[in-house]
Amino acid sequence: MVEHKKVSTACFNVHTRVLTLPLWDKASNTVYDLLVGHEVGHALETPTEGWHHSVIDLKVNRSILNVCEDARIEKKIKRKFPGIRISFVKGYRELMEMDFFGTEGKNLNTMNFIDRINLYTKGGAAQGIDFNSEEYSLVREVEDAETFEETVVIAMKIQKFMKEKSEEQKSKPPKV
Repeated sequence: MVEHKKVSTACFNVHTRVLTLPLWDKASNTVYDLLVGHEVGHALETPTEGWHHSVIDLKVNRSILNVCEDARIEKKIKRKFPGIRISFVKGYRELMEMDFFGTEGKNLNTMNFIDRINLYTKGGAAQGIDFNSEEYSLVREVEDAETFEETVVIAMKIQKFMKEKSEEQKSKPPKV
């Protein structure tokens, strides 16, 4: 089922199988195609029980898992329906210009790791996002994941990595 509502972004409920699309006056048909393609990717590829088990039982951070899963399902939907690729490229460009991700005026390289991955996998290398070698290795794993199980494993690695980096920052003596 597809619903159009006043919501901030599109979403797909893996339990009820309802795809919700936003009522946006300012978005083009290209952005609409991107949103539909993205959510259909979730409908076809994101397992209901796997999601629940990962977030609830394995304690995988929902936001980290979602970014990793978005990259996987977008890769797969573009592979299955190659004609949608241009809608993704142009649609994300339009969303960036609309400041959909709230990055206007910000240095993207100062954002946290998972936000940089999200922007990189959606907007590509043109975003000018830098990763150190350890981070880039994790980004490659996100990009290479083919199964949901692989996505869960990389999300857990990223969660651990981010926690370790946060703890390192907290243990550093303050700059004088």
